[in-house]
Amino acid sequence: MRPISKLLIANRGEIALRIQQSARAMGISTVAVYSDADAAAPFVRAADEAVRLGPAPSADSYLRIDRILEAAQRTGADAVHPGFGFLAENADFARACQKAGLSFVGPSPEAIASMGSKKAAKRLVAGAGVPVVPGAEPDDQATESIAKHARAVGYPLLLKASAGGGGKGMRVVHRDADLEPAIEGAKREAKSAFGDDTLLIEKYIERPRHVEVQILGDRHGNLVHLFERECSIQRRHQKIIEESPSPALTDALRATMGAAAVSVGKAVGYENAGTVEFILGQDGSFYFLEVNTRLQVEHPITECVTGIDIVREQLLVAQGEALSFRQADLAQRGHAVECRLYAEDADNHFLPTTGTLVDWQVPDMPGLRVDSGVETGSEVGIHYDPMLAKVITHAPSRGEAIQKMIGALAGLSAEGLVTNREFLLRVLTHPEFRAGATHTHFIEQHLAEKPDDPTRPERERWAAVAATLSGRDQRLQARDVLPGLAPGFRNNPGSREWVEYRLADRHVRVQYATLGKGTLAVSFDGSEHVVREASVDGAAVSFEDDAGVRRSFRVTRRADHFYVHARSGSFTLVELPRFPEKQAAAAPGACVAPMPGKVVKVVALEGTAVSAGDVLVVLEAMKMEHSVKAPEAGIVKQLLVSEGEQVEAAAVLAVVGTPD
Repeated sequence: MRPISKLLIANRGEIALRIQQSARAMGISTVAVYSDADAAAPFVRAADEAVRLGPAPSADSYLRIDRILEAAQRTGADAVHPGFGFLAENADFARACQKAGLSFVGPSPEAIASMGSKKAAKRLVAGAGVPVVPGAEPDDQATESIAKHARAVGYPLLLKASAGGGGKGMRVVHRDADLEPAIEGAKREAKSAFGDDTLLIEKYIERPRHVEVQILGDRHGNLVHLFERECSIQRRHQKIIEESPSPALTDALRATMGAAAVSVGKAVGYENAGTVEFILGQDGSFYFLEVNTRLQVEHPITECVTGIDIVREQLLVAQGEALSFRQADLAQRGHAVECRLYAEDADNHFLPTTGTLVDWQVPDMPGLRVDSGVETGSEVGIHYDPMLAKVITHAPSRGEAIQKMIGALAGLSAEGLVTNREFLLRVLTHPEFRAGATHTHFIEQHLAEKPDDPTRPERERWAAVAATLSGRDQRLQARDVLPGLAPGFRNNPGSREWVEYRLADRHVRVQYATLGKGTLAVSFDGSEHVVREASVDGAAVSFEDDAGVRRSFRVTRRADHFYVHARSGSFTLVELPRFPEKQAAAAPGACVAPMPGKVVKVVALEGTAVSAGDVLVVLEAMKMEHSVKAPEAGIVKQLLVSEGEQVEAAAVLAVVGTPD
């Protein structure tokens, strides 16, 4: 027994706050560590103590084992919780913590080494009689060697980073021409995310489900499973919607997979929390995929259906105590769904987005849990994973949990940057998802293209009216001259006020005139309306339209941007100046950065010929890579960046033109 009195959390964001919550409930004080980018983050303020690690890049901060151990020594911490990502599955880190006299809240370094490495884990699990996916584990990690083994496995195949998960360092390859570029890209991404670029190869199984089983073990020989989570809704091989129980499992299959997961844990003498991941075929056959030797992002849905605080159990085990329950005590109660809210543009290949979170508001409703590391005013940059929050609902049935999630996302305001909120709603409302017919290619099959939205023009109209009412009220409140005079007063009553916005890719004009007593005549793109009982109370804007429907909005303004949120959707309107200056246009053939990021590879050479679609430059942002490609065939006229350079969104990287 070694009680923990002060816990250092070697992570950031929502998971740091989540761990603080359980530690605080147990009477354990907490220490946060942070980078320069996170100095003002909520998790830093919430900790009892906090220590700066270094600059924003994770290699200079959250991946610095020496600085984390120094922070523990300076604050007198006696234990370290690694959270997930960063050093959570790094056996050297666990070993270093033990050597420094710190309790490591996780499995032993030996378990991490054998189970955290996908290569070692597959060998061990196969020896325990658990089926594994066919593949290869090249000892020689040169590109040519990996390519040779990959061709022997056959297409389609999957390249995977051996040292981590979360979709980082992962590529699906369908043809030989794409193999070597995919190997190089996966190795770069794995090195950046985990500090280890070792890859393994697996046969790619078509249309599988991704089902994982939570396990927990202690030092007293107790090892249990906490049932399964269905994680098949993925983009870029990273989960975005999870649920428990899985709609695909029968009681018999659930028991079989749970027993297999426990067998995996027993094969290595596993203790603390871990997750055994499986690929489930359409015929009910399943294969071992990997073991995540850490707390999972999606652990809240297991907590919801079992009533177990997994972080609390982790801390108890780390102190040398036994689990507070046995397998026979566990049961699944109700259904839980988790959606990962990301700062990303789902309609632009899920590219990460950056910016300031101008408005963050979570609805208050029973059965809703939101694990988040952000707040209004938070800056979302390029250095870390773009997840803003995990939205979790729990209800007696799957249908109720999904419906509750739809309502929660509709009511959640995350304005100021592009998020995947609308895309999540598209998944949740899809008939095949509601029927439970999910698989890991669900998005590509059903949601590859954005569907037509016949309601959008009407929603845009009323959002523009709400922005106009908000701006009008702000001008009234700020007026010093004749403040008692009704806004919009004219000597010539036929003259209307007007404001012009940029809305998506077009300009719109709203004209309005006060008719008295909260009633306005409004013209939007030539359509005439009368709105009544207009009310503005801070961010809350409401009015009755000319069909007698009461409409309510939340409007937040930052400079010339109006962020309008309603349950029916969100819109950003940029108020245009009355006398706009001429804007310089980008050069023809310019290839621009779709997001802020770091140039990790320059593929093109100035003066060489390229075809449409050829990769010119590779950018990295939020631990993901994006290739900037030639828009058309031609000659690389200018190459304006070099490897290692940081660039802003819309920066010109290269210019492609026709030969002289």
